[in-house]
Amino acid sequence: MKLEAVIFDLDGVITDTAEYHYIAWKQLGESIGIPFDRAFNETLKGISRGESLERILRLGGKETEFTPEEKAELARRKNEHYVSLLSGLTPGDTYPGIAELLAELQAQNIPAVIASASKNAPQILRSLKLDGLFRYVVDPDSVQHGKPAPDLFLRGAAEVGARPEYCVGIEDATAGIQAIKAAGMKAVGIGERSALEAAGADVVLMDTTALSLDFINHLL
Repeated sequence: MKLEAVIFDLDGVITDTAEYHYIAWKQLGESIGIPFDRAFNETLKGISRGESLERILRLGGKETEFTPEEKAELARRKNEHYVSLLSGLTPGDTYPGIAELLAELQAQNIPAVIASASKNAPQILRSLKLDGLFRYVVDPDSVQHGKPAPDLFLRGAAEVGARPEYCVGIEDATAGIQAIKAAGMKAVGIGERSALEAAGADVVLMDTTALSLDFINHLL
């Protein structure tokens, strides 16, 4: 079986912007009287901005207190704060092994794709100076359903002409692993073994250091 594409999540796989998300969401939550901790923040991993806001509002029992327009403004405020925090990202913030893997894929003409819930993926990739190494970045607004539905991964594969069964997805969140498997792809989990294996990961690595084209090819 020949590898046709590798489809990456962004946060927690390419770099770590989770802390920036936490800071921005926590500030927003506290501004509307809904404090939360890092444990709750973990439940927001891999899901869209809108769904994250809904979970925070449910946590505080305030899901019916805001109009759709007010919710949109809250999400905008959070994103504005988050984007301001991203200005500090540099290529040095790329996880170990990622730049080397992307170079290997490019050398073999195997498309690398981003399938992230983040609408800020293009900006993040530019800051990391990785944007030229990805064949396609899926716009999360272009699909009907976010993770754990397979839409983002299927769109990424389709855009580069790859068949799902010849693709490998890389994720750090359980919702992302579920999305990869629902798309009919092999799934590499990065992070905590038990949760990612329970979500269906074919293999789990503690971090990205061991990722290589040879390692990925052996999954097919």
